[in-house]
Amino acid sequence: MQKLFIIPALALLIAAPAAAEEVHLTADERVEWHQNEQKMVAVGNAVATKQDMNIRADRMTAFYETSKKGGEKARSNIRDVHAVGGVVMTSPNAKAYGDTMDYDLIKDEMILRGKPVSKIVTNDNKTITATESITYYPSQDKAIALGDVVAKDPENTIYGNKMISFFTKNTQNQTELDKVEIYSDTNQVKIVNDQATVTGEWGVYLPKINKVRLYKHVVINQEGNILNGDYAETDLKTGISRVLSDKKSGKRVSGVFIEKDKEAEKNNAPQKKQPTADKAENKTNADKAGDKSPDWSLKEKE
Repeated sequence: MQKLFIIPALALLIAAPAAAEEVHLTADERVEWHQNEQKMVAVGNAVATKQDMNIRADRMTAFYETSKKGGEKARSNIRDVHAVGGVVMTSPNAKAYGDTMDYDLIKDEMILRGKPVSKIVTNDNKTITATESITYYPSQDKAIALGDVVAKDPENTIYGNKMISFFTKNTQNQTELDKVEIYSDTNQVKIVNDQATVTGEWGVYLPKINKVRLYKHVVINQEGNILNGDYAETDLKTGISRVLSDKKSGKRVSGVFIEKDKEAEKNNAPQKKQPTADKAENKTNADKAGDKSPDWSLKEKE
């Protein structure tokens, strides 16, 4: 199974801004140039394209500023972009959906908001939703999802109120996820899969080993069987969770196991079918008559 968290998809959607790269702005209805206000407005299926990434929205406004050095010609640099209505950001790896998107190149932050949620979907069907916002900071290699945040793949679902993702560059200079910190306002980060439900006060996702670790007041619940400890580790590939004890705390791992009710199991076991009255009577009459069961074996013809 591949990596779970989808916040890095936002990093793949928008790379760190480069002044030399051209941004193409188009629209089905019109593109307006407000020279005095130093802005451009695209209306009707507006599309902003940069390399292999594009942003679509019902309406998009780009604000720019003009600079001139020495004898050079004046240059116009976009300082922020505001998109409204059916926002879709697309890259080769993922798509992000929201109602509004604000990209401030001066502050170096991109904020995606949605009603009821902002959402990212990767090509391999992993999703993340956030009820408040998903913000990406290109130069810091960091993304923050706020609100009721849910990260999901086909086998696991992780719940929290805040997820902070940190990125690094690999040897091919490509952005990849380094780790994700998971927090909850109620101190109950939760991982749910078919095998168990694991809760803790906070956690860390480690994509290189494909595991999630939850810390502090950790509980693993598997069909009513409870394990308690200082921290837990869930292998997202196998779905197996284990609870461990911090040697410094001096506490031991504890558990409560429910013994199955044997009498209930017996009562719930499938009952053997009783012969009907007609069949029972026929069998009794046959026995009295000395009837023998017919021979169904194959015989060679004479």
